[in-house]
Amino acid sequence: YIKRVYIYIFINVFTVNPCNGQSSINNMTVKMPNQCFINGKFEDAENGKVYETINPTDGSVICKVSYASVGDVDRAVAAAKDAYYSGPWGRMNPRDRGSLLYKLADLMEEHQEELATIESIDSGAVYTLALKTHVGMSIQTFRYFAGWCDKIHGKTIPINQARPNRNLTFTRREPLGVCAIIIPWNYPLMMLAWKSAACLAAGNTLVLKPAQVTPLTALKFAELSVKAGIPKGVINILPGSGNEHKFRTKYNLTNNSGTKHRCALSNLKKVSLELGGKSPLIIFGDCDMDKAVRMGMSSVYFNKGENCIAAGRLFVEESVHDEFISRVVEELKKMKIGDPLDRSTDHGPQNHKAHLDKLLEYCEVGLKEGATLVYGGKQVERPGFFMEPTVFTNVEDHMFIAKEESFGPIMVVSRFKDGDVDGVLQRANDTEYGLASGVFTRDINKAMYVSERLDAGTVFVNTYNKTDVASPFGGFKQSGFGKDLGE
Repeated sequence: YIKRVYIYIFINVFTVNPCNGQSSINNMTVKMPNQCFINGKFEDAENGKVYETINPTDGSVICKVSYASVGDVDRAVAAAKDAYYSGPWGRMNPRDRGSLLYKLADLMEEHQEELATIESIDSGAVYTLALKTHVGMSIQTFRYFAGWCDKIHGKTIPINQARPNRNLTFTRREPLGVCAIIIPWNYPLMMLAWKSAACLAAGNTLVLKPAQVTPLTALKFAELSVKAGIPKGVINILPGSGNEHKFRTKYNLTNNSGTKHRCALSNLKKVSLELGGKSPLIIFGDCDMDKAVRMGMSSVYFNKGENCIAAGRLFVEESVHDEFISRVVEELKKMKIGDPLDRSTDHGPQNHKAHLDKLLEYCEVGLKEGATLVYGGKQVERPGFFMEPTVFTNVEDHMFIAKEESFGPIMVVSRFKDGDVDGVLQRANDTEYGLASGVFTRDINKAMYVSERLDAGTVFVNTYNKTDVASPFGGFKQSGFGKDLGE
């Protein structure tokens, strides 16, 4: 009792660098758990190891976070197995399970401003976007899948041998068991929701590893899951770099292709993968130019370009190419770069320093190969990991920046000859990825022709970045397999 009172007084006097305590940020009191979450409670890593999570706005340390060890993974998997096979979760009526997920969504909504604040300082997301998308869609995802809990059922199948003995065949859909989930750093809470909501709705238990650089909203989510009444062991959160474990029943991964191969080849498990992208966006001369400029910029700069479906390469018809570039640059000059907690900020810092360094190198390669740097390409001269929104033109098909994903605020533009629909389609599909794509045109026949031939899991027509919890999401080729969201 005395120890708890002492900590309370200490934290209220010193409101910076909180560790598993409270802090005054964004005109509110924010509580940020910082330990491993195993079997329904927070605890230090088995070996006591910790690491620092950094605020990308100024490079300061937010707090120290437990760094999970192999032993912690063992205990988390054991807890998840026990919760599935022996605990109340595995025996629970699906409708009751749905009620708990609805309650969890309600708690997330109740704490949405706190979650958005944590997301903003840990990932660099602009607060208004964090509130609407990072947190808002997470809440929608849990509510959507909570409604599916009691609607998962099998079929009755007629068979030739039914008579004279009246034989009957029917199927049951059963949970897989323990699922391992690895999520990325660009949408920390939303990716947690996309991966784990369906997993829990189906009756599985999970061991989740948040990205090492953005663990805080996942740990806050764990705290809310206890308040919602989710039984112990059902949800386990392990911050750190990750350790493999042989008992996982399913991998659900959003990451890069290298991680995919390590997961898939190490042992035989059911795997769902959402990986890289180099999504093409084709802008025809007959488009609504105002919309093409607005949506074209959003396709690249949304969430600082740290967006899996970002338009990695724009193809602009020759007759409107120069006008499009001129208008984009004009709008970029109006963009406010700054503190993501400032409501007027348009563009926040990149997620972490190593990523910023990679983006700057990406721009250097583009220049060396002969692309034209029209705007940006440099680090902003201020504390933190800020990058100027960037535009490259005259990008040829063989160039590195034409083929490789930047995952940052870099618009890569190539022109194509007027009327060469099939030619630009061939260039757009000449990529190892197939996550998303887009087309802007007023001609509905052209829109349908192009959308049918773009080799991507999602095709946006006269819009971009529109996703919904009821619509399936996923890609082809090296962009992975399996779907998130939807039935």
